[in-house]
Amino acid sequence: MIRSSRYQTARATCAAPAAPAGGARVTGGRGCGYLAAIPFALCAFAAAAADAVPVPSGQPVTLAEVVLDDAPSQAGDTWARFRFLAPQIARESGTVSYEAAAPDMDHLCGTIALPYLAEHGLSAARVVISLSDRMVPFGAQDPEATQFFEAYRPEGAACIWEAF
Repeated sequence: MIRSSRYQTARATCAAPAAPAGGARVTGGRGCGYLAAIPFALCAFAAAAADAVPVPSGQPVTLAEVVLDDAPSQAGDTWARFRFLAPQIARESGTVSYEAAAPDMDHLCGTIALPYLAEHGLSAARVVISLSDRMVPFGAQDPEATQFFEAYRPEGAACIWEAF
């Protein structure tokens, strides 16, 4: 089901529509980062009842949403952002460090993001994998949240790490 609002939201299991022109800006860096105020996101796919995704660290990780964005760079390339909940990365009470979570993000790109893009007939210049200890609305800032971000260039069946 798609509803009209600032963001278009649909269930993660439905086909992704083509993205219109427009987009969002992002700031962040290798490891820990945050999303700056984002004026417009193209479309988001909320996970209905997400199951934990197995990752190398063993932490519980669930897909929260997928956001397609075609303006994070000057070229207007589409970026596919896969946002995951990972409560064990929390600063105060977490047990998983960035060093332990980094291989999880590599794994999620190859096992979740690339198959999702292929299944829905989508292409993206970059795939961004983010882990957050709590749900933060796309584009919102939450100084209490712990978030890790990594960007990848999809190349065939591989995710090539790209520095922000």
